[in-house]
Amino acid sequence: MANNLFAAIDMGTNAFKLLIVQAHLPGKFIPLLTVKEPVVLGHDSPSSTISTHSQNLSIKSLLNFNKLIQAHNIPPLHTRCVATSAIREAQNKVEFIDSVAETTGFKVEVLSGEEEARFSYLGSLQFLPVFDNLVLNVDIGGGSTEFAIGLRGKVEFCSSLKLGHVTLTQHNFGDEEAERAPNMREYIRNVVKESGLIEKVKIFGFEIALGSSGTIRAIEKAVSKGYALDFAENEALFSECKRDWSFTRDELKSVVERLCKGGEGQNLKRDGFFKRRSESIVAGGILLDEIFDLLGIKEMLVSGYGLREGVIVDSLAKVFYDGYDLNANARFRSVLQLAARFNGKKKTTSAVEIASIATEIFEGLSKCKELDNNGVNLAVHLDDKGLEYLEAACLLHNIGLSTGKKGYHKKSYHIIMNGNHLHGYSDEEVKLIALLTRHHRKKLPKLDDDSFNEFGEQAQQKLKVLCAILRLSVVLHLKGCINYREMDFSHSREGFMLVIGEARVQNQLPGVDQCTADRFAGELRYESEYFKKVFKQELFVKLEAPPSCSN
Repeated sequence: MANNLFAAIDMGTNAFKLLIVQAHLPGKFIPLLTVKEPVVLGHDSPSSTISTHSQNLSIKSLLNFNKLIQAHNIPPLHTRCVATSAIREAQNKVEFIDSVAETTGFKVEVLSGEEEARFSYLGSLQFLPVFDNLVLNVDIGGGSTEFAIGLRGKVEFCSSLKLGHVTLTQHNFGDEEAERAPNMREYIRNVVKESGLIEKVKIFGFEIALGSSGTIRAIEKAVSKGYALDFAENEALFSECKRDWSFTRDELKSVVERLCKGGEGQNLKRDGFFKRRSESIVAGGILLDEIFDLLGIKEMLVSGYGLREGVIVDSLAKVFYDGYDLNANARFRSVLQLAARFNGKKKTTSAVEIASIATEIFEGLSKCKELDNNGVNLAVHLDDKGLEYLEAACLLHNIGLSTGKKGYHKKSYHIIMNGNHLHGYSDEEVKLIALLTRHHRKKLPKLDDDSFNEFGEQAQQKLKVLCAILRLSVVLHLKGCINYREMDFSHSREGFMLVIGEARVQNQLPGVDQCTADRFAGELRYESEYFKKVFKQELFVKLEAPPSCSN
């Protein structure tokens, strides 16, 4: 599976970030790991050099990233390391880049401002269904802000201005607190007006304004949590509220007004809410407020993706050439967003691992030329659509756990069916995915139930096939009893053979007790019987014990 894994490192002004994803053609990727290291290169910007201290921190962070990349066996050709404003403007960037290459092995790509703008736009397209819209994408970084106007993945115009939340914070705008904000606003307006950005945006126009940076996401979070209304302290009050991933000009101004209020109480509130970003959020908010006014933005959608995801997309396009579709993720993004809304990191990781198991079994089955069940060729259901439905059900099967474990599979079904969460899917497709989550455990699906009446015979057969794969995958993932990265699925005259490397059995690895081992064995037998019922052939599961740790 390592050939489907890709990594991107963003050496930003305010932090270094690593993203590892699993890619699926024609255009889907699933984030597996995100890591952020607090390396602030911008603190050295007054001298336009990267200090020895910052270089040492950078090398340490990149070495940590390299260990994670190697642990995932990601090929060097699938790894990109890019640098932005702080390194782009540094006088000693050549020496620093050479040092990084020699110490870590990473070849650093120093992006131009225009390249940074393009990648941020491409990343935003992977999060929101705006591919067919003329989009103005704004990315506020620590040392610069990037603007891109694009349509259907093609950038029509892009620009980069040396206005960042870190560099603005470090700039001397006066000794008195009352004069700093007005002076900062005047400085920002002058830079924007002198750049010609306003005239260019008027020429190209835009339908939708998008924000794709940490600063903008922090502002959106402040709006959704009621920061300007003194509701932010009551986390429970808003814990179930849906984040709209957008805010209006008035909502932005309310937050910025609160940020600019002085006093010890307001500073403590800001520090508590924005955490590490607190130091530069005032400058970031003022900058965004001026951008809204100067460019005539009334509302901004907010992307959870940005530069790193754009680099991933660019890597996938280069590796797969014409096989990668920039818009293929449009439907799948809504699945990921729904999963992210209800699941934390642990549950998301579990769902992704189950999807990996299911994909391995699905692809093994799809290689079988004849899968006959009473004269019906089941192989026709193992197509791209079938895999998409299966992956969606895997990622969403456990979202019902957000309200408790009892009957969570039924809750997952109702969440999917109610709320118009999945965009681009037909009503029948949404229900098929929902039914898969409903029947991933407990009762087997009975096609004569009322809930299946609206499906035709082909859709019912597809549901049976995908359900058998999903149920087996969930059991195989039980309590980490197997190493899902070491699997092989094959077919012979005797039936199907699933070989699992380094299976964790009782007393061989901590965390798997006898009760869990017995439950695993019992549920595996049950699901193997259902698998046989669907595919009319035996399924043999071979669990290989890990190598002995003794000398």
